[in-house]
Amino acid sequence: MPKQIAHSLVAVLLAVAASTTLAQQAAKLEIDTTKAVHPVSPMLYGLMTEEINHSYEGGLYAQVLGNHTFRGANWELVRNGNAKAEVEIDKTTGPSPALPTSEKLSVKQASPANEAGLSNTGNWGIPAYAHSLYHGELYAKTDLDSTLPLRVQLIDDDTGAVLASTTVNVSPGGWQRYEYKLTTSNLVPSSTNHVEFTVARSGTLWLQMVTLFPPTYNNRPNGNRIDLMEKMAAMHPHFLRLPGGNYLEGDTLNDWYDWRKTIGPLVDRPGHPSPWRYWSTDGFGLLEFMDWCEDLHIEPVLAVYAGYALQHQVVQPGKDLEPYVQTALDEVEYVAGDVSTKWGAERAKDGHPKPFPLTYIEIGNEDFFDKVPGSYSARFEQFALALRKKYPQYKLIATNKVTVSRSAEPDVLDDHYYKSPAAMFDIVHQYDDAPRNGMKIFVGEWATRSGSPTPDFGDALGDAAWMTGLERNSDVIVMASYAPLLVNVHGMQWSTDLIGYDALQSYGSPSYYAQCLFAEHLGDQVVNSSIDGAADKFFYSATVSTESKILHLKLVNASNLQQDLDLNLLGARAGVAKLYSLHAGSYQATNSITKPEAIMPVESTVKITRQYTVPAYTIQIVDIPLK
Repeated sequence: MPKQIAHSLVAVLLAVAASTTLAQQAAKLEIDTTKAVHPVSPMLYGLMTEEINHSYEGGLYAQVLGNHTFRGANWELVRNGNAKAEVEIDKTTGPSPALPTSEKLSVKQASPANEAGLSNTGNWGIPAYAHSLYHGELYAKTDLDSTLPLRVQLIDDDTGAVLASTTVNVSPGGWQRYEYKLTTSNLVPSSTNHVEFTVARSGTLWLQMVTLFPPTYNNRPNGNRIDLMEKMAAMHPHFLRLPGGNYLEGDTLNDWYDWRKTIGPLVDRPGHPSPWRYWSTDGFGLLEFMDWCEDLHIEPVLAVYAGYALQHQVVQPGKDLEPYVQTALDEVEYVAGDVSTKWGAERAKDGHPKPFPLTYIEIGNEDFFDKVPGSYSARFEQFALALRKKYPQYKLIATNKVTVSRSAEPDVLDDHYYKSPAAMFDIVHQYDDAPRNGMKIFVGEWATRSGSPTPDFGDALGDAAWMTGLERNSDVIVMASYAPLLVNVHGMQWSTDLIGYDALQSYGSPSYYAQCLFAEHLGDQVVNSSIDGAADKFFYSATVSTESKILHLKLVNASNLQQDLDLNLLGARAGVAKLYSLHAGSYQATNSITKPEAIMPVESTVKITRQYTVPAYTIQIVDIPLK
């Protein structure tokens, strides 16, 4: 045989072999909607949060001035015209014991056309919205014996145009609190703006706790960004794990989340260092966490500090740990205690007489990093016995396996998973064979990680695959929450994060939309099902809403090839179903701050027949009516 003909024949045979290999056979999927396997956990999907990626400062916390307690950058000296002035931190005076220092502005020369003062650039910009009312407060004092007018202006960086302006009249004497308002008119929304605080006469001015809020969600004072709250509401969460993650522990034993210092008037909150290397003012404190839950109609999963710091420092169990145990008992009382209790009364004093709902208390965070033998078991037991004695109605969550007495045994174990798409596909079925009468599981942190700063579509496929396992095993897995939840795209410290934003706008990642779809279309019963012949990267779950009589069929095809299905749906009605589809052309496709809607769910209808095809790289939710 001539060599060229032999080579051609080999090429043809290889091509045929390749095409045969690439062809995926139809999988047989059978679902019996009349046979419930177990209930779906009513709190399955929720939120996890911590101060990372500027999640609060420069994120959810709607206060737009950067470093508003003068502990770093963001403030610059303004000297217009021939004004002469200097600025420094004064460590000798402040408006409260919590804030004993202040920014001292010494003005040697100034006039109405030659003002001096300070400017603030916000957290990578300050948002300007049209026809909006901004609320601010500040603490100030002056050495003058007459009123010092302080002009406050919101200014466009590019044009210098004044978008809003007001005057605060600072009275002579000691420290006083002042409120002010800025009102914008018609403008094109932007984030390239700054705020100036200036005076037109010589003298000395001290400032501290200077805040500015645009409109907030539900118009709460000291509240949250509207767009981020709306995005979380669309996820249909049932709980919020707080204060969450490393933020609870801090780097050292001095940096732990002491909730008592985060409540009350802002001027009485000293703030503390975040383990992610920026200052937390604690303007977003424990009560603000609770308000967040209330606004979304969800429960807190309250994490109490358990005596471990990220630098592997540990409080010894016993007498040394007792003050922290008492602090945890007091924290629960502040959250859920009646107004007749000490800390319930303190909560009422802070403006919320009604106790917050509470079911779960988590003791510590990721204590599997504590390598001291028996440390967490001993610390957990000390907390658990005290909590069970005073609050037997609550369920306790451990962050690592513990060896404790029977009366201190946890109700739930917190598992964490951060995986690549391929690795996430591999663990989808790991809870399938878990003991059904064993420890309940809270997957308190999980994410498929390859995109940056937010998940790409490969991550969304990994997340959706994982969620089919969460649903299928929701008799064992009682709760699950993705982490991290939020990222300022200019201040990312950890990729991959569910929701991205800058000072003005926000966007949902492909994984965000997958979570929205899964949570919105979730039944109350897992029904009997089986599949045979599916490709390795095909996943599904089947739950039924008994009241609305809908089968929620979730189909995830993470392959580059379509998956054909031979469907046998017992108890389902033949005909048209609602279809919600999330699709992309590759794993790398994604959304971003400049392309926020590149990948979005598409809603349509589909006729359900015996033969059904799920396209490549596609997440589908099919809502099928029952007979």
